[in-house]
Amino acid sequence: MDKNDLIEQWFLRYGDDIYKFLIYYTGSRDVDDLVQDVFLKALGAVGSFEGRSQPKTWLLTIARHTAIDHARKKRLRSWLPDMWLSNLTSDEKTPEELLDVQEEQQALYRAIRQVKPTYREVLILRGIKGLSAKETAQILNWSENKVNVTLHRAMKAVKDKLELEGKEMIGNAI
Repeated sequence: MDKNDLIEQWFLRYGDDIYKFLIYYTGSRDVDDLVQDVFLKALGAVGSFEGRSQPKTWLLTIARHTAIDHARKKRLRSWLPDMWLSNLTSDEKTPEELLDVQEEQQALYRAIRQVKPTYREVLILRGIKGLSAKETAQILNWSENKVNVTLHRAMKAVKDKLELEGKEMIGNAI
C-alpha cells in the first residue's frame, strides 16, 4: 500500500478523533485547517512511522504539536469549550434541569481553562478523550507515572477552583 492510500485510510478511520481532539485542545470549532495540517504532516512523515505505537496515538501526537505551533503563531491563550455543552441536551430534562447542568458544566470548563497547560492536556486526553495512561504518555512524551500523578494533581486543582467559585457565588448571593 502506498503512503497516500495509507494516510487516506487513517484519515477515514481517525479523522473524527483528530478533529474532536483539536476542538478540545484549541477551544475552537474552527479546526478544519489544523486537521488538514495534521494529515499533511503525517503524509510527509509516514516514512518515519515505525509502528511502535498505534497510528491514532502517532496522529494525536502530531495534532498536539500542530495545535501548539498554531497557538504560538496566533498567541491564542483562551479556551472556549462551548462546543462541549452541545452533547448535554436531552428531551427528558426540563429547561430548569438543563440550565443547572449547563451552569455546572460551564463552571467545570472555566476551572479547566484556569489550570496550567500541562494539567489541561492531561485532563483532555485522559478525562475527556478517555485515552489510557500509556497512550497519553506517548502523546505527551512522558512516563505513565507522570501522567497519573499529573492527572491526580490536575483533578485536585480543578476541584479547588470549583470549590472557590462556589464559595464566591454563595458570598455574592448573600
